[in-house]
Amino acid sequence: MAAHEPGEALSDQVLEIGSRLKSAPAANMVQSVFALELSHQNGLFEAMGQADLAYTLTAMELNTIPLEAGRQLLASLLELQAKPVSFDTDPARGDMYTNREAWLAERTDAVGWLGAGRARREATTAAFFIVMREELLELGQAVVRLAEALVAQADAHKQSVMPDYTYLQAAQPTTFGHYLLGFAYPLLRDLERLEALFARFNRSPMGCGSTNGSRLAQGRRQMAELLGFAGVIEHGRDAMWQPDLCIETASILTACAINLSRLAEDLQIYGTQEFGLVELDDSHARASKIMPQKKNPFALTHIRGVANRMIGLSASVSATARTPSGQPDNRLFLYGELPEAMTLVLNAVELMAEVLAKISFNSERGRQLVASGWVMATDLAETLVQECGLDFRGAHRLVASLASEFPEKNLRELDHDTVNRFGEIILGRRLAVTENQLSMALDAHRALEARKEPGGTAVACMDRMMAECRERLDGFHGKLQAGRAHLAAKHQALLARAEKEAGLFEVPA
Repeated sequence: MAAHEPGEALSDQVLEIGSRLKSAPAANMVQSVFALELSHQNGLFEAMGQADLAYTLTAMELNTIPLEAGRQLLASLLELQAKPVSFDTDPARGDMYTNREAWLAERTDAVGWLGAGRARREATTAAFFIVMREELLELGQAVVRLAEALVAQADAHKQSVMPDYTYLQAAQPTTFGHYLLGFAYPLLRDLERLEALFARFNRSPMGCGSTNGSRLAQGRRQMAELLGFAGVIEHGRDAMWQPDLCIETASILTACAINLSRLAEDLQIYGTQEFGLVELDDSHARASKIMPQKKNPFALTHIRGVANRMIGLSASVSATARTPSGQPDNRLFLYGELPEAMTLVLNAVELMAEVLAKISFNSERGRQLVASGWVMATDLAETLVQECGLDFRGAHRLVASLASEFPEKNLRELDHDTVNRFGEIILGRRLAVTENQLSMALDAHRALEARKEPGGTAVACMDRMMAECRERLDGFHGKLQAGRAHLAAKHQALLARAEKEAGLFEVPA
């Protein structure tokens, strides 16, 4: 078949194979619609080829495609799968499917069988599912690595004292390790959500025609098996649309990105001169062009920006789904935007893992901040409950009065006589707090080790939590590795079978 000039293939082919449309698309249609649609499908090329190969092999097996035509089609599909230099997308040919179809039509008449009982949208949807499966597995592995970096730093700093902050005000004593470990658990939940989402994307939409199947045998389960899917999406019309999957994907990406952003924002604040608790490695910073003293935490700023982008995407995805059912505009832009968003979040996750691996914590500054001010106020109140028999409301009132009376004083500068005297003034009762009791109440390490309940700062509690995190991360890592190996093996087997059926090589007995 003679080759077409770019921009003519779609109209020529339409007239050759028959269509209701009798003229080429308008220039504005090509430039404003087809070009944008095609740009969002560039990442689906290889996956669409896998779907086409699985379809052709199954249709040959079921006699939907004649054997010889099927062999010719397979040979051309395999050539196209290598993305030869002769393949160049042209918006005048429409979307990725019709661009591929035009290239095939220039090489074999068997291309006419590629759409037997099959909508163009089915091939695109299948390719989208294939891409999203792979992206989800890759993102999952990156999240595991980030969580492992958090646990490693938490272990290294499980006794590195610092104030915990609420409302950006010093609240109670904690450790840098306990603080960091608090961000590992949302990542474990992200992994649970990604695992559940992968299971939904791991069901094949192929073989449902446009909405409810075809009179021509499709072999839905056979195609699912060839492509490594765990099964099929049961309802044909549901298989073609499923806008809720895109909403769920955007929501999970947003949740993950916001968790990273919260950590990034904290670290950015802790890295200021005023706090002085952490310092980023130079490789994750940027210099100021005008202020020579500046070391800007640019990596953290980027991560925060990714979260903002995901919030916008989540709203956009939800809006595109809020239409009557069966609308192509539900997903036209999302074919590109969601995989791109997956890559953006994945890169942010990997960047944060690097930041954590190289970040420095100022242990001396942490101790100074705990020793200054009133960080130990709650521990003093709780000691008064334990040692003096006060109810907590009374102890809270007494310590609050001390803080109000001596706002400029360090809590450690208070002596036990002052505490006892204020007990009489505020509560009408002179206390008998000893100097030793007051000293132990204001000892940060004793306070941290006293928090022995699950989730506390005591070393034993930290060790239990870190062991739990490591065990769960090992489990996720194993499943993700197995998933990637399974899909890779299925991909290779699909290509090998296509080559055999096309007669390109013989498999040894």
